[in-house]
Amino acid sequence: MKKLVTLLFCFFCLLHIEAQQKNDPNYRKLTKIEASIKDYAVAILNANEMIDRFRADSLFTRGLVQALKTPNSFYYPFDSLITISKLYAPDSSFRIFTWQVMKDFSAYRQKGAIQMHTTDGSLKLIPLFDQSDYTDFPVDSIRDANSWIGAVYYNIVLKTWKGKNFYTLLGYDENNAKTTKKWMEVLTFDATGKPVFGGRYFDYQPDSIKPPQPAYRFCLEFKKQAGAKINYDPEIDRIIFAHLVSENGEIKEKQSLIPYGSYEGFRWQNGKWIHEKNIEALDPSPIPTKTNDPNQHQN
Repeated sequence: MKKLVTLLFCFFCLLHIEAQQKNDPNYRKLTKIEASIKDYAVAILNANEMIDRFRADSLFTRGLVQALKTPNSFYYPFDSLITISKLYAPDSSFRIFTWQVMKDFSAYRQKGAIQMHTTDGSLKLIPLFDQSDYTDFPVDSIRDANSWIGAVYYNIVLKTWKGKNFYTLLGYDENNAKTTKKWMEVLTFDATGKPVFGGRYFDYQPDSIKPPQPAYRFCLEFKKQAGAKINYDPEIDRIIFAHLVSENGEIKEKQSLIPYGSYEGFRWQNGKWIHEKNIEALDPSPIPTKTNDPNQHQN
């Protein structure tokens, strides 16, 4: 009986909070702007012509920034924008928006921005500029917001070491017509609050599939639609990823790499992700092939 009373109390509290939100002018403004950019968010992915996709991206970005300028926008969920990844850091210190625009079947560009939590509800927004097209070695350097290696993120793992927070971002890049990339990127913030992407956080023996050491971010590149898993498993406190093999025996041909059915992984120890050769995945479910919803890439 006590549990029922508690549940009813929570339910009515939620209804009261929702009613308050709907009566708040900022909330109503955000709802209105969200409705006005929802179709643009869909067109970014689904419009047939490149010019229409990039036009939708421009209009969507403009509208999203306008919405975020609304006071106390940080916790507004933008639930209807299902083609846009919206992730809160586990400690709610920031959230990150990411999405991608297809130029043609051989090239994709990622877009993104970090919204920092502020005590007064004002906007502190850090745009991210994808520089993947302008580097042949995306794993070999620490980068800032202006030289970001683009990805659409589907998970954030928070770890600490010596009193500092480390946010590990897991994301994907459709890359080109033959391969998909999945990224593991450690994000920190410097003394001035600026984002720092990458660092010497990965301890593993390089092979023909993994990035050469020293690697400042970790990447798996594999056959298009092969569905190679990389995600955090909280039950075993590991980031697990698919063991890849080549269909034709040519390991250097990334378009030939597919999941073997077993898993490797990383465990966090002393400020680094330490490689483990064999991990039993608790949820070895395959990845859906559709990419409209960023959450579909979690498994």
